[in-house]
Amino acid sequence: MKVLHLATHDIGEGAARGAYWLHSSLLAQGVDSSMLVARKSSDDPTVFGPESTLAKFLIRVRGRLDGLLTTRYRVDNFTMFSPSRIPTRVHSAVERFDPDIVHLHWVCNGFLNPADIARIKSPIVWTMRDMWPFTGGCHYSQECDKYLQACGACPHLNSTREMDLSRRVWEFKRNAWSNREIHPIAISSWLADCAKRSSLFGRYPVQVIPNAIDETVFKPTEKTVARRAMDLPLDRKIVLFGSLGGTTYPRKGFDHVLGACRILAARGWGDSTLLVVFGAEESQPAKNLGMESRFLGRFEDDEALSLLYSAGDVMLVPSIQEAFGKTAIEAMGCGTPVVSFDTSGLKDIVDHRINGFRARCFEDEDLALGIEWILEDERRRVVLSKKCREKVSREFTLEKHSERYIRIYTDLLKGEKG
Repeated sequence: MKVLHLATHDIGEGAARGAYWLHSSLLAQGVDSSMLVARKSSDDPTVFGPESTLAKFLIRVRGRLDGLLTTRYRVDNFTMFSPSRIPTRVHSAVERFDPDIVHLHWVCNGFLNPADIARIKSPIVWTMRDMWPFTGGCHYSQECDKYLQACGACPHLNSTREMDLSRRVWEFKRNAWSNREIHPIAISSWLADCAKRSSLFGRYPVQVIPNAIDETVFKPTEKTVARRAMDLPLDRKIVLFGSLGGTTYPRKGFDHVLGACRILAARGWGDSTLLVVFGAEESQPAKNLGMESRFLGRFEDDEALSLLYSAGDVMLVPSIQEAFGKTAIEAMGCGTPVVSFDTSGLKDIVDHRINGFRARCFEDEDLALGIEWILEDERRRVVLSKKCREKVSREFTLEKHSERYIRIYTDLLKGEKG
C-alpha cells in the first residue's frame, strides 16, 4: 500500500503537524507513506518539496498571486480566504509517485487548486482540517451559512454581490468535483456535520477521525519540576493560553481570556494567579488585568511545550469556532484540564466537569467560573487531570489514529479492486 500525503507544509502550525504526525505514524506501522509539500522545513527524506531555487520561488509567487485575487474586496486582516485559482501541475508530480492512495490535508496558499484535485487518478482521502474544502473560499464561516447553498455576497469579503469571488470559487469547485469521488474525513463531529449539510460535500459519506498526539511526548511531568525547567513561579496558580498568532485573531478568543482574567482578579485571584501566553508575541497588550501576565513566544520543541503544559493548572481554549482544538488534547495529554466554550470541535474533547469545563458561548463570566472551579479545589484538579490523561490514551493516540486510517485505505482499495 503506497500512500502519498499532499500538504502545503510538513511541520509548523497545527494542520501541518497533524499531517506529518499521521505520516510518521503510518511509517511506524509499516505503510509505504510519503509526503509531497509546497514548503518543506524538516530534513525527513520521506518528505518531498521544491528543491531548486526557481521551484521555491514559483510556489511563493503562486501563493502571492492567489492572495491578490482578494485585493478588490475589503477583506480584514483576521479573515483567511483562499481562492486557490492559480494553475499548478501538482497532479503531474503525483503521478510520478504512482500512489495507491492520495491523502489530502491542508493544501492552500498556492499549492493545489480544485482542478488539480480533479485530475488526480488515484483514490482520494481528504482530511478536512477546516471548512475550506466545502466553502467558497473561507476557512471558517463563523456566522455565515451560505456554504449550505452556493456562497455569494460573502460577508468575509464585505461583498454585497451574489456573483462575487466566493460564488466563482464555489462554482469552480462544483465543476471540478462533479464527477470526482472524494472520501472526506472530518477531525470533529461538528466539522462532519457542516460538511454533510454543505452543497459541495453533502453527497459524500463523511467519517470522523479526531486529531492525535504522541502521548510519549505529551505526558505529565511533576509540576514543580516543570515549573523550574520553564522558570515559572512555584507559588502561583498558572493559567495557560496558546495559539499561533492567537492574540491577534478574534476567532481564537483572546479577548475572552482578558475578560475572564479581569473577572478573576476582581474575585480576589489576582495576586495568586499568573497568565502565561505562548505561540504569540504580546501584540495585544494585556493591561489592567489585575494579575501578572507573561508572553513566552513560539515553541518549536514539543518536549519544551509538554513541560509548559505540565507547569499549568488550567489551559484556556476559548475559540469562537474550531475544527478540533489540538492544543486542548496536548494539554490534556500532560494532565492539564481545559476550559473552553461549548462550541464546535471542542465539544468532542472537553467533557464538562469530567476533564474540564465547557462555558456558555461566549460569556466571559462563565469562562471565569470554569477557571475558578478548577483552581479552587486541588483535589478536584487532580481528579480532572487523571481523567484528561485517560481520555487522550483512549481516543487521541497516534497508534489508534493511524490504525483507523489504515482500515479506511484498505477498505477503499478493496472497493477499487472489487
